[in-house]
Amino acid sequence: MEKSVRLQYLEAMGIDAWELRHPSIVTEQAVAAPVGWASQSEAHHFDAADNEAAPTAEYPAVDETATDHRHAEPALQTAASDSSCISESDAFAPLPHHPKSHTDDQAWKDLQHEVAICRACALCETRTQTVFGVGNKHATWLLIGEAPGRDEDLQGEPFVGRAGQLLNEMIRAIGMRREQVYIANMLKCRPPNNRDPRAEEVDACHDFLKRQIELIQPKLIVAVGRIAAQNLLKTQQPLARLRGIRHELAGIPLTVVHHPAYLLRSLPEKAKAWEDLQFALSVYQSLET
Repeated sequence: MEKSVRLQYLEAMGIDAWELRHPSIVTEQAVAAPVGWASQSEAHHFDAADNEAAPTAEYPAVDETATDHRHAEPALQTAASDSSCISESDAFAPLPHHPKSHTDDQAWKDLQHEVAICRACALCETRTQTVFGVGNKHATWLLIGEAPGRDEDLQGEPFVGRAGQLLNEMIRAIGMRREQVYIANMLKCRPPNNRDPRAEEVDACHDFLKRQIELIQPKLIVAVGRIAAQNLLKTQQPLARLRGIRHELAGIPLTVVHHPAYLLRSLPEKAKAWEDLQFALSVYQSLET
């Protein structure tokens, strides 16, 4: 992305950027002071009342910092106990790396068809359609959220609506476009009233997500939101304990970031999301050296 265009993005999000003294040290990274993702006018555009409003069907109230024990299983509570520890899910074995080929195209079609006709859990009775995933099927970054919401259920694409717009801006802020990454959810069907996913629903969709990871073979996975992070890492640690740590999933580095729907209601937390994205970028860049 050209420098002037990058600065326009940062300015549009209300982030003050400055020149690096030695710009050659960091490449493809926007360095900025985390003033907040949106200016006052943009916050109003997203409906500033979200910060105090009651939950809606589209964006229910989410406490990203809380510990939710509803889906806890004793054998799965294996979170890192300190900031130097790496968490890994036993449900995802390390991937065998192999050159990607055009034969993957048929594998993608077969997998998408399996998802479309899936009736493994009760969510098939209430969905409008399945939400498979979108983006570059050979992406180096894979973003995984928890489950489709109302807009996603209607459009068949993950992260649309206002939360999707904010996620797009977050991706742009680190020098990429939505089309360059791959975006998926743990669940392929919307839970009624956007409730949290149940353990049996996560299990029903597990193999679909695992096969998506195997086909993409990303270099970095970003868990979007507390519920996605806790389920992927098989932990009940709050998001505050999972941020800023390089975890692993299927042998692939994984970092976490706040869910954009939560950020729309908690504007001050956008500074933390910016820090998380910068950390994710630093992890990715360390893989390239």
